[in-house]
Amino acid sequence: MSEAPRVLVERRGDAVLVTLNAPERRNAIDQQMVDGLHRVLDDLWHDETVAALVITGAGDKAFAAGADIAQLRERTSRDALKAINSGIFNRIEEFPAPVIAAIKGFALGGGCELAIACDLRVLGDSAKLGQPEVKLGIIPAAGGTYRLPRLVGLGIARELVYTGRMVDAAEALRIGLANAVVPDAEVVDRALTMANEIAQNGRLAVRGAKRAMNALSRPGHETAIAFESSVQAVLFDSDDKKARMDAFLQKQKKS
Repeated sequence: MSEAPRVLVERRGDAVLVTLNAPERRNAIDQQMVDGLHRVLDDLWHDETVAALVITGAGDKAFAAGADIAQLRERTSRDALKAINSGIFNRIEEFPAPVIAAIKGFALGGGCELAIACDLRVLGDSAKLGQPEVKLGIIPAAGGTYRLPRLVGLGIARELVYTGRMVDAAEALRIGLANAVVPDAEVVDRALTMANEIAQNGRLAVRGAKRAMNALSRPGHETAIAFESSVQAVLFDSDDKKARMDAFLQKQKKS
């Protein structure tokens, strides 16, 4: 029996709904999911009929509970410099049309970095976001160190990254990490409603506005990407990272 695709794509009028499809693993972002997202973006990049993308996670437990820790445990400094997750999140940020994250449950680590690479975020009541990478001996190196401060300010971003704590939907809205909070059952519909509102406007104007805001809000963007990857490269080969990830995987096996 063939394995279900990691990424599902469904046209919804002028919008495209993209679903991360590994609910049994809380939609952990592994290499297969990254590859699937690249294929989706390749297919849609030049499609000017797309007014917006909506990205969500299958199931009720998670949007994306982070990177696959077993795969992350084996990654080396060379892998960090390849910027595997950072590369796909950069493409999502640079996608010509707006991208909306529809989030239920956990969006942690790489899942949170995916959410903040999107233009807008609609959260369900159950949403919990965070960058807990320091608990595993690494840093949020797929955009977390520079996108999060843009959204919530440097002081709050420092707190969230240094402590690794999660925020709930209400706090996310208060600090600017969410654009809207709705009941879980309404998350995708609300995101699609936003996409439909965007679709009523000039397609070229919206895409031009996105390009302008990206360009004006990201001074030193390439430098930030390179520096983040170089710090992660050192941490990926550290004994502390290996010990902390081993402990996490052991705890996961017992639960």
